[in-house]
Amino acid sequence: MTDSVHDLSTPIADADAILIATGAGVSTETGIPDFRGPQGVWNTQRPVMYQDFLANEEDRITYWHQKVLAASTIEVAKPGAVHQACVVLEDAGKLEAIVTQNIDGLHTIAGSKNVVEVHGTGREATCLTCHMRSPVVPHLEAFTASQVPPRCECGGLLKPATISFGQQLDSMTMYKAMRAADRCDLVIAMGTTLSVHPAAQIPLQAAGRGIAYVIINQGETDHDGSPLVTLRIEAPVGPTFSQAVTQALAT
Repeated sequence: MTDSVHDLSTPIADADAILIATGAGVSTETGIPDFRGPQGVWNTQRPVMYQDFLANEEDRITYWHQKVLAASTIEVAKPGAVHQACVVLEDAGKLEAIVTQNIDGLHTIAGSKNVVEVHGTGREATCLTCHMRSPVVPHLEAFTASQVPPRCECGGLLKPATISFGQQLDSMTMYKAMRAADRCDLVIAMGTTLSVHPAAQIPLQAAGRGIAYVIINQGETDHDGSPLVTLRIEAPVGPTFSQAVTQALAT
């Protein structure tokens, strides 16, 4: 790992506006299961399509049951090494933005300010009619007690503020992510197979401008072998990235 840390610390030290792209591998290091891996959530649960959530009470019940189960791990999870190292980079004035596919909110809890959550957040609920947001925990507790999918005071359906299968991503959120890709001078993707679109396009958009593109992941990614990738590190993301940040800022 020593060589990997050294190889990564150099571009971090040279950069002034780093774009960090994080995926499930960053969260699994904190104890949160991923969705698509060998032990992933979708191996034991059926994802509820957005249109089915809108149309069927039974599917809404299934969906809220799944969120209650997920909350038991998300609520107790604490930010890990990657989250903390991102805060250090931001405090040093070297971070353009964090673009994350994760819905656990751990980047924000760690203290990062410029976080773009492309798949939303599981820590809030949103009304699909009036778009009012509120903390999700009271709605999870109400559903657990009643087994009735919660509704907003306006009568609209409430749903955790995450992007479901078949649901469009928020256009303003994607604009912020793409703007960061156009402004950064280094892009680092961590803990992601880079197989989920359009999130996987964001690092490529940045790298297509000729800047360095680093991938840290355990396991293959869809960008492996791309001529746009300048450094590929096969290693645990937490210790590799945090040690590289420490080394970079010490130079």
